[in-house]
Amino acid sequence: MTDFLHKPTLAGELVVLRPVTEDDVPALRPMFDDPEIGRLTGLHTRFDDAALRAWYGSRGAQDDRLDLAVVERATGAVVGEAVLNEWDPANESCAFRICLTPAGIGRGLGTEATRLIVDHAFEGLGLHRVWLEVYAFNPRARRAYEKAGFRAEGVLRGALLWEGERVDATVMAVLAPEWAAAGGDTVRAS
Repeated sequence: MTDFLHKPTLAGELVVLRPVTEDDVPALRPMFDDPEIGRLTGLHTRFDDAALRAWYGSRGAQDDRLDLAVVERATGAVVGEAVLNEWDPANESCAFRICLTPAGIGRGLGTEATRLIVDHAFEGLGLHRVWLEVYAFNPRARRAYEKAGFRAEGVLRGALLWEGERVDATVMAVLAPEWAAAGGDTVRAS
């Protein structure tokens, strides 16, 4: 039985994923302030620190999603978040999203974090399908998702309105049998 109320810590070589808390807001703030990250993730809304603290402070009580901080193992710095959400228990499926601060980008931290949390979705939670959406103007993220085993399933045409332009989103997913056939990932959870 899937249990999103249990918030594990997942350890890799480069990163540790642990439950996110309101104390992580100062480290995560650059994700919300960086214009390029906002564009790549389609974030239209601006949040003040009080709203972010309330949001991240409530993540531990959620029984239908898993929000984990991405912590760089070498420095102990919080460099992003990795999330399983939009859980569909009847179909053993959920969505995945990841966002890194500017300091966490381009060093393999996101790739490892993705593998850790997707492995947990399949091996720890027993899910069958993990899916995501990636915008057309974010080919770097799409390549990273493909490296992690996600496959394109279709296009949501004009899904995002960004600065007057309509942007397509590609739906991508990975299935448990594909993950297992590819060797999954070795994860230590606590």
